[in-house]
Amino acid sequence: MSLEQILILLILAATVGLFLWGGWRHDMVAVAALLACVAAGVVAPAEAFAGFGHPAVVTVACVLVLSRALQLSGAVDGLTRRVLPARAGPTLSLAALTGLGALLSAFMNNVGALALLMPVALQVARRLEMPPGRLLMPLAFGSILGGMTTLIGTPPNLIVSGFRAEAGERGFAMFDFSPVGVVVALAGVALIVLGGWRLVPVRREATADSFESGAYLTEARVPEDSSSAGKSLRELEPKLEELGVQVVALVRNQLRLDAPHPSRKVRVGDILVIESEAEGLANALDSLGLRLEEDKRDPEQAPDDAQSEQAEDKDKDKDKDKGESSVAASDITLVELAVLPGASIVGRSSTDLQLRTRYGINLLAVSRQGRRSLARLRALTFKAGDLLLIQGPQEALSGFAGEAGCVPLAERELRIPDRRQAVLATLVMLAAVGGAALGLVPAAVSFAAGVLASMALRTLPPRSVYAAIDWPVIVLLAALIPVAGAMESTGVASVIAAVLMEDLARGQPVLALALVMVVTMTLSDLMNNAATAAVMCPIAVGTAAALGASADPFLMAVAIGASCAFLTPIGHQNNTLILGPGGFRFGDYWRLGLPVQVLVLLIALPMLLWVWPM
Repeated sequence: MSLEQILILLILAATVGLFLWGGWRHDMVAVAALLACVAAGVVAPAEAFAGFGHPAVVTVACVLVLSRALQLSGAVDGLTRRVLPARAGPTLSLAALTGLGALLSAFMNNVGALALLMPVALQVARRLEMPPGRLLMPLAFGSILGGMTTLIGTPPNLIVSGFRAEAGERGFAMFDFSPVGVVVALAGVALIVLGGWRLVPVRREATADSFESGAYLTEARVPEDSSSAGKSLRELEPKLEELGVQVVALVRNQLRLDAPHPSRKVRVGDILVIESEAEGLANALDSLGLRLEEDKRDPEQAPDDAQSEQAEDKDKDKDKDKGESSVAASDITLVELAVLPGASIVGRSSTDLQLRTRYGINLLAVSRQGRRSLARLRALTFKAGDLLLIQGPQEALSGFAGEAGCVPLAERELRIPDRRQAVLATLVMLAAVGGAALGLVPAAVSFAAGVLASMALRTLPPRSVYAAIDWPVIVLLAALIPVAGAMESTGVASVIAAVLMEDLARGQPVLALALVMVVTMTLSDLMNNAATAAVMCPIAVGTAAALGASADPFLMAVAIGASCAFLTPIGHQNNTLILGPGGFRFGDYWRLGLPVQVLVLLIALPMLLWVWPM
């Protein structure tokens, strides 16, 4: 082996190791691998960032934008109401929900499709008195299966198409994936619906009603001798964090201020609405110098001097109060939000985000895989799959959910459907798909035109276009494309393919095809599916060359295998997303995932050999 081949193999091994370790985000690992290839001299510096202009990368970004337009316009909400039966039993409800998830995932981002249908699944679970996980896992798996069926269904398909084009042939067309993908998806959905869902472990529901953390929400008055009187909430914050207490509202002159501004001073006669764990309540009242409002020994009114002070400062505080939530208590709602993978709040705490100052909302509790915590919530950094119990006015909650990258799990609908915009968003998506499917223009051009039309028609506000793009995925793809090219140009892909052929497959094409799919499936269960496709495509092409066979069935095997992440919660974003709402554990996925994965392998192999002969 040459020095270049040894270097690229070391970089590849380190990259896969970092992916499996999970300490760094996937886009960080991909950029590190790219820079290592440049430093090693296997990727020319001038070509290092050529991946950002790759058609597959552009297409993925545009599809994410158009998917977001379908979400915000309410187009999918209308379809959901018409397709899902209102009072069907478990089997029919499960079939409709999983089938709709698969259908939507064929034409929009599958994470977005799952996010749209998760609240519906939870409502159906409550109606049928089923554990939510037994609907959420089939829905997640169905949306993953649906992504196999079209070019734009999932990023691995676009990557595979790009490698075919780089091999000197035309990239795969929109529905080239459908003959195999549709059969596999239908078989997988049938297995899930016809009894497979019973393999899903029954876990305790993690919804807003299940935040039984022993927390007390209490009204406490500030007496004359209180140590808190005259201090701002910001000055009290260190003590509040030490005690595991948070002030969720302040009542002054019969006016309740929810999420009061940190600069507001506490006055004698104020009522603080505090939340604390039962064990720490008495200690909190004593340390802050507060008295329970229900205590009959407390005066019913604030002292006269305090009332006089309040009257003198009433005009001063008038403008400040306008910026805070002074709505009636009935307008303050609780909502449960699930943190999406790649959400902007991942790795940040509520203190970092300034939830009260910026949004006028309170974080009341966090559920993480069934473990709930109330104390020191403001210092807790959010992770993908967390459930957040948030309190505030409906408008503020809606704004935060959209900006932060969270989806509501409560029954209240945050999107306000607009029939005209929904029709326009649907027509734009159909036109973009049609342009690519009919070969009128390349897929990247067709979907870029769709994004421009979406902005012009305002089915998606122009300011929201860049927020709709999952930038870590874009960076991941753009960085790994030159790395994969280096694997091919240095001959490493051919070396790996030769090992597969000589030592394992022993020159048998069908066995080699099965090995490529199994290896791809295994990697996809452990690391990002787009990264898996980028790593395996050069190996698939090299294997085909070693056999003197067509690369098409091998590339299609990579596309299918990269989408088969059913065994772990980390292999696919959809699996991560249902981890908290379903109350799942790491080892819960394989019970249904393994039968689905075996079925996919058994059906996909003969279908590949029939549709894409060697």
